[in-house]
Amino acid sequence: METRTLEWNWQGETIRIGADSSGSEPKVLLLPALSSISTRHEMRQLQHRLAEQYSTICVDWPGFGNHARPRVDWRPAAYSAFLSFLLTAVVPHPCAIIAAGHAATYALKHTTSTPQAILRLVMIAPTWRGPLPTMMGGHRPFLDRLCRLVDLPALGTLIYRLNVNATVVRRMGAGHVYTDATFLTGERLRDKLDVVRAPGARFASVRFVSGYLDPLDSRDEFLDLARRTTVPILLIYGADTPRRSRAEMEALAALPGVRSVRLPRGKLSLHEEFPDAVMESVAPFLSAVI
Repeated sequence: METRTLEWNWQGETIRIGADSSGSEPKVLLLPALSSISTRHEMRQLQHRLAEQYSTICVDWPGFGNHARPRVDWRPAAYSAFLSFLLTAVVPHPCAIIAAGHAATYALKHTTSTPQAILRLVMIAPTWRGPLPTMMGGHRPFLDRLCRLVDLPALGTLIYRLNVNATVVRRMGAGHVYTDATFLTGERLRDKLDVVRAPGARFASVRFVSGYLDPLDSRDEFLDLARRTTVPILLIYGADTPRRSRAEMEALAALPGVRSVRLPRGKLSLHEEFPDAVMESVAPFLSAVI
């Protein structure tokens, strides 16, 4: 596995982003979820399996990952621009994108406007709405105030740290990320705590949780993108997915032309927890483009 640092400019800031690559042609781009504990490392076991047949590159998202992160008012336009940067300057014309969570919906949105960019799209437990708007049934004014508070130099850091301590991170993982409640312990938990405690982590994290990184505004938009894209889609999700998120995935699975696999186990990070089962689903779908 070769690790390198990408540099990307956004609104006058030079953003340093981690990337891992391995394997040989054809090319596959892997995109981790956007969440407070997500980095490219959640894709590592799946990437190892893919590298036996593909040239893989897995990239952190700006504002996430294990590098220090500048104070930026992250918005969907930045993530769409970053994905365009990846598909032109870093890994042009991969045979496939394999993306999880919000990243899958950003990739879907890109393929709808630029269908020639890839040949296949694998959406793993795709989401389009952040955790708090999902819980509250939509955006609320409180979420604006939350973002402004967390941006503050001292008070913001305190509020953020209170919400990403070890107890909260373990509870979050057991609640909607991992099927096995003990999966996030020991070294795995320490690694996730390093992610949430990285300098500048709070800026993108609070915006994701509050829904300000949501690529779309509604389920109708989500399904309409899938109807309009000409790129073949494989949807993979787990039977243990939280109810509200599962409803969105099942609505996508019901569309004609969308191939879907429901694994017997798995929540929102099934690619991290069950890489063998995910690989078994992905392999035949990608084999057509080798």
